[in-house]
Amino acid sequence: MFTGLSAFPLTPLQHDAVHEESFIRLVDRLAAAGVDSITALGSTGSYAYLTTEERHRVAHLAVAHAAGTPVLVGIGALRTSHVLANAENAEEAGASGLLLAPMTYQPLTPDDVYGLFRTVTTHSSLPVIVYDNPGTTHFTFSLELYGRIAELPGIASIKIPAVPADPEQAQARVRSIRAVIPDHVGIGVSGDASAAAGLAAGCDTWYSVIGGTLPVLASRITRAAGEGRMVDAATESRRLAPLWDLFTEFGGSIQVVAAIAEHLGLVPSASLPLPLQGLGEKQRSRVAEVIDELGLDE
Repeated sequence: MFTGLSAFPLTPLQHDAVHEESFIRLVDRLAAAGVDSITALGSTGSYAYLTTEERHRVAHLAVAHAAGTPVLVGIGALRTSHVLANAENAEEAGASGLLLAPMTYQPLTPDDVYGLFRTVTTHSSLPVIVYDNPGTTHFTFSLELYGRIAELPGIASIKIPAVPADPEQAQARVRSIRAVIPDHVGIGVSGDASAAAGLAAGCDTWYSVIGGTLPVLASRITRAAGEGRMVDAATESRRLAPLWDLFTEFGGSIQVVAAIAEHLGLVPSASLPLPLQGLGEKQRSRVAEVIDELGLDE
């Protein structure tokens, strides 16, 4: 459950409400593609913009349509009591694990974040993924904090930011994390452009944005790495450089992935929660060109 490809689907909206039909379509695609796990309500799933009730419903839909694929559910919220409510709802919905990012309005201290994870692991029986996403949360985990949190019962994996492009530096980064966490805690890489490098450096999981919309593409890279064909994984990732470049060019992955899903007719137009407006028409045309040129219109 904490190895291989974990795909992060969008939570599409239409008229300011979750578009359940489209969400189910995305989950069905992931299950059919044979991803190793489905992470609903990650950052790609816009969890921070949804109400507790909407998140509970999305968790139910994900589990119901995952066809037995383990479903991990994001539970991050500003208040610990809301995090615990989300954890209880996820467990009631049948989730196999929890994804927790330290959300905040006021700056958090390391002790604040440690206390959050200690509280969640005390109150929930489900395994927990530590979600380190400083670009979104504006909180950066230290190695020391990784080690403290990883010692808590129930911590199963740490989702780390992108690893360095240089193979030796990537391996050194992963080794430095391994050195401070127990053996049973896995390491998962995020930042899709660095996924092949992260898997080659020893990460167990790819927590994938693009995998939530184009699971076959992501599965090819993950499968190659899992079979020890690191050159093939790296070659496929380099082939997709124009796609990865869009994430940088347009300032984030969620807008690009939403544009891809809309281009492919998987979700309604304007599927992101306001005030996120998504890409403009010229930008969408650029995304469509890249998708068509790379043959990703699956």
